[in-house]
Amino acid sequence: MMFGLNCFQYGDHSGTAEITHQLWIKASPERVFNAVTQQEGLAQWWISRVEAKPEIGYINLFYEGSDVIPMQVVCLQPHTYVAWRCLLEGDEWYNTIISFEIREKNGVMILNFKQSGWPAQNEYFSICNFHWARHLLKLKHYCETGKGLLNTTATDNWGELSTLLT
Repeated sequence: MMFGLNCFQYGDHSGTAEITHQLWIKASPERVFNAVTQQEGLAQWWISRVEAKPEIGYINLFYEGSDVIPMQVVCLQPHTYVAWRCLLEGDEWYNTIISFEIREKNGVMILNFKQSGWPAQNEYFSICNFHWARHLLKLKHYCETGKGLLNTTATDNWGELSTLLT
C-alpha cells in the first residue's frame, strides 16, 4: 500500500461547490476504511459492479449500467483517509474529489464525506447530494451489521432521468 505525502491538499477547492455529510458509525476504523476502499465493501453500499484497489494511482472503475465511472486513488492513509479524483470526462463530476475521512470519538467512528470541486450548485448537484446521503446510510448499515442494503436487482432509471436536466 502506498501513501500520499500531503493527503489533505485534496480537500481544498476554494470557490467551488462542495457536498458534505457526516456519519457516526459503531464499527472499527478498519471496517469503515475497508468499506470505502475495498471492492467487496464498496459493492455493498454504492455500486455493485466495481473494480477497486486501495493503491495510490489505481483507477477504480464503477459500472453503472452501460456507463463506467473512473476514479483515481489520489490519497490513502490507512484507516483514516482516502481520496479519489473523478476522471469521467464530459460530466460535472469530472475532476471532483471524493474523500472519506475517518476518526474516532468516544468509541464511535466519525466519517466525514466530501465531494469537492463542483462547478456550481445546480439541480444535478442537489440530486447527487441527496443520493450520496442515501448511499452513506447504506454504508453505515453495512459497517454496523455486515449486511449490505444495495438492491442489485432493482432497475435504476437515474441515467435516463438525468438527461432531463440537460
